[in-house]
Amino acid sequence: MTFPHATALRPLGLLAVACVLAACSPAPTTTTPMPITPPGEAAGAAVVRKTVPEPPVVAPTAPAASTAAPALALPPGALYVCVTETGGQRQTTAIEFAPKVGAMCAKDPEMSPCQYERNVCRKAGGRVYAANGAEITMATEAEYDKKVMRIILKSN
Repeated sequence: MTFPHATALRPLGLLAVACVLAACSPAPTTTTPMPITPPGEAAGAAVVRKTVPEPPVVAPTAPAASTAAPALALPPGALYVCVTETGGQRQTTAIEFAPKVGAMCAKDPEMSPCQYERNVCRKAGGRVYAANGAEITMATEAEYDKKVMRIILKSN
């Protein structure tokens, strides 16, 4: 049995299927630049992100490994450094916290405000390094997640 208006509804059904498929496809991955805190807002900000000048390049005496951590120059009070590379230019951004948050992140780096700032760096296409020069990778983040119980709510 066919309905008289079935052919009129066919384009609507195809449109509905196309909308569902578009909604289920993964979002395009784009990197956003690392946000920098304006100098006028740094005094009262809970987190300050500022560009760190690159150290002068010194000719190496021995061949360096390509996976070695970059030389980091941290201003006092910075817990993390975000290193991004755009068009062959390396940009280093120091991440400083307000005193109370900084003390918490120094003691317990697995806490959410600390993790949020590291993820902002990664979203900008950067790599996160601790003040001691060690890279904080996603494997390190997984170890942090084992220490705390995170509840992630999803809409589905």
